[in-house]
Amino acid sequence: MQKIAGIDEELLVKRLKAGDQTAFELLFKHYYPGLLVFATQITLDKEEAIEIVQDFFVNFWTKHATLKNEKSIKSYLFTSIKNRSINFLKKQKYNERIIQDMTYLSENSPLYEPDIFVESELQQKIKDAIDKLPKRCGEIFVMSRIEGLSNDEIANKLSISKRTVETHISKALKVLRIELKMYIGLLLLLEMMK
Repeated sequence: MQKIAGIDEELLVKRLKAGDQTAFELLFKHYYPGLLVFATQITLDKEEAIEIVQDFFVNFWTKHATLKNEKSIKSYLFTSIKNRSINFLKKQKYNERIIQDMTYLSENSPLYEPDIFVESELQQKIKDAIDKLPKRCGEIFVMSRIEGLSNDEIANKLSISKRTVETHISKALKVLRIELKMYIGLLLLLEMMK
């Protein structure tokens, strides 16, 4: 049985159904990052993916009392986001073939397995990939993409040129593309973060 913040997921769902906002927040914090990457991987539109996932959670909280006794809340969440993402593609009048392909992939490809999108698992995959980078390159990448420092701030902090910072980030992204090639949506988010 899955534990979130040391609490059985099943207990959190029961508490959520009873209106416990803390249970909702724990579920949200645990699943939101993975659901966002999952939706982005289907829609190929980060801003729309954010809207889809946030709208889903608003609706999820509003209707928490009517939640059925799901065997796996993870399965429920990812199925809901998949359906909303595919509906977005349909509304955007994407080619029917693209919609069919994305539907097929989201149901059959290991790249779309909910387990790879859960926050702790994603964090471990990213950490392992970053650990394979040369020390300075990894340090600069973490400062840029994880800590959110600008290239100028990193250059000043490390007493190196801005161009050197850019070179290290570019090198890191190339290595991570290879290391995380199975996680296309994750790479998309890492490259978009600035």
